[in-house]
Amino acid sequence: MFEQSESYLSNWLISLNIGNWSVNFAIVLGITLLLQLLWRSFAKRTEKITAKTSNTWDDIVFFSINRPINWIIVLMGGSMSLRVIAKSEDLAISEYLPLFQKVAILLLIGWVFWRLIYKMEHTFVADDEKDTTTVTALAKLAKLSVITIITLSVIQTLGVSISGVLAFGGMGGLIVGMAAKDLLSNLFGAAMVYMDKPFKVGDWIRSPDKSIEGTVEEIGWRVTRIRTFDKRPIYVPNSLFTHIVVENPSRMSNRRIKETFGLRYKDIGQVEVIIKEVRSMLENHPDIDQAQTLIVNFDLFNNSTLDFFIYTFTKTTNWVLFHEIKQDVLLKVAQIVAKNNAEFAFPTRQLHLDKEEHSALLNQSDSIQ
Repeated sequence: MFEQSESYLSNWLISLNIGNWSVNFAIVLGITLLLQLLWRSFAKRTEKITAKTSNTWDDIVFFSINRPINWIIVLMGGSMSLRVIAKSEDLAISEYLPLFQKVAILLLIGWVFWRLIYKMEHTFVADDEKDTTTVTALAKLAKLSVITIITLSVIQTLGVSISGVLAFGGMGGLIVGMAAKDLLSNLFGAAMVYMDKPFKVGDWIRSPDKSIEGTVEEIGWRVTRIRTFDKRPIYVPNSLFTHIVVENPSRMSNRRIKETFGLRYKDIGQVEVIIKEVRSMLENHPDIDQAQTLIVNFDLFNNSTLDFFIYTFTKTTNWVLFHEIKQDVLLKVAQIVAKNNAEFAFPTRQLHLDKEEHSALLNQSDSIQ
């Protein structure tokens, strides 16, 4: 359709016999510039209208066709100019114009779908309610499909049989698969990550099997980029995730406070009261999750201490806020201990001597003085 309309317009210009080819070329150039100005004016107004609407799909669709339509106008004007010149001067280039136009149109169509996928990906990734990992994976798959379809279409347009290309691609794929098994294992590993979703972009993950810990920044088809807490990037092959255990602390429901406190042996009479008051404090603490396990018990006659422990969970999973809550709990435990005239113990050692050894030490001390 594009080729027929362009051919009709160029033949109509030649039939007018206005002058030599340079005049016709100037007319085509003027029409092309006018159409471009009209489209750009229309595009600016449409962009303002779509920006005011709450629906994002009109922005996505308009973004995908805006620049390609501008280049379609340029392609149409350039083709008409070349056709006018070729027919006026009897140039052989007119024989190749239809093929060039078909290839250019296919590339522009591919560009439209590419921009459509690009805009959809960035729009949905910016939405916090969407699963950004799945959106990114689908976008990559869609882009790969567009490249494959447009490439095969261009090859078919150039006169090469697609069936032969596909047959050769099957044999070549077998050879490449044998030579690049590591690459394929990484691709399958990425597919498993996208399907099983053990983590997503933005999650904090770590592995007890490998020295891997940090925040996931990107999940690619070959490697996953993880940013450690000291801001170093780690590039992990995706095939590794099929062989190791991965922890995802970002998905924990609560954070745990598990601490042991040691009192002096002389405070044995206050231990029961202290434990009751600490338990009461935790049961009434606004940031402690009462639906989770809460334990405060005397635990051990240690070498120099009477040990009791607390075991409880906070409502928040935020790392910074968790430490603020933990600090508050520890300080309140210290206040309860001090209120009951008790103290935390520190390591001590007692040395028992009989009378003879004690007298000998005293005599030795007197002789030194």
